[in-house]
Amino acid sequence: MMRKKSQSLLGMAFFGPALVLLTIFLFLPMILTLVFSFTDFFALNPGLTHFVGLDNFFQIFQDEEFRRAFLNTLCFVLIIVPLQGLGSLGLALLINKVTHCKKYFKVAFFLPVVMSLAVVSTLWIQIYSPEGILNAILENFGISAQPFINSASQALPSIAVMSAWQGVGYQMIIFLGGLQGINPALYEAADMDHATPWQKFKDITLPELKPLCIFVFITITIGAFRMLVQPMVMTGGGPSHSTYTMVYDIYETGTVNWEIGLASTMAIVFAVFVMILTVIQTIATRDKEEKDVDKKTKKK
Repeated sequence: MMRKKSQSLLGMAFFGPALVLLTIFLFLPMILTLVFSFTDFFALNPGLTHFVGLDNFFQIFQDEEFRRAFLNTLCFVLIIVPLQGLGSLGLALLINKVTHCKKYFKVAFFLPVVMSLAVVSTLWIQIYSPEGILNAILENFGISAQPFINSASQALPSIAVMSAWQGVGYQMIIFLGGLQGINPALYEAADMDHATPWQKFKDITLPELKPLCIFVFITITIGAFRMLVQPMVMTGGGPSHSTYTMVYDIYETGTVNWEIGLASTMAIVFAVFVMILTVIQTIATRDKEEKDVDKKTKKK
């Protein structure tokens, strides 16, 4: 009995500090955000806080800036998810075929992932500048200089391309692990049946990588919804609010305008989107796992 108590106390001693930190920096802010979302809390005058119910939720969806930020975020997601997802899969397939200097290519493509987003954004400001290297390359091909981040129509796609370049190495490593885990006997059997490379990719590689594809799709989507640093450093949300995103709107509402109630409401709406994506990932992955279990059971 005494031994069990000592083990429990030892476990609490290790778990206690982590629980305290989680409570202070995670659970308590979550509870306060939910409470503040139903109030008109203004940080510079907290004494005049009133309960407003669902008024904040109605207000943000009637706010033109929030709707614009929401649409910009959706556009960014629609651009970067296929760009970064397919790019990482393509790189993984290429590197998986390389026999020499494979570690070099892994490090080269993964290096931007560990770099600060602020540093990467500053670097790409120079690349996108009218006198930058990208416009110099375009001029060599007879294409006139492009405004890129200085244009309302090109700023968001330009940031999406930069973000895909910065993050593609992370998903590439995930896909590489999945490719190396595929049983080589499957490809040997396909070779015996004279299958083409496309048939092997379609019938073997993609089905085996389906759980990873779902995971990569969800992580890229969630990361895209959280975009903040890139537009803040590169465009300041402009030109003409073309790169103004949901997280940027939450940041400005809460820390610049000090409207904590409205910012908390926006954060709740954002969290709902993240939870919906997580549920989709769980259902899709569970369906895949259940089908695999059923197939194995039938074979037995």
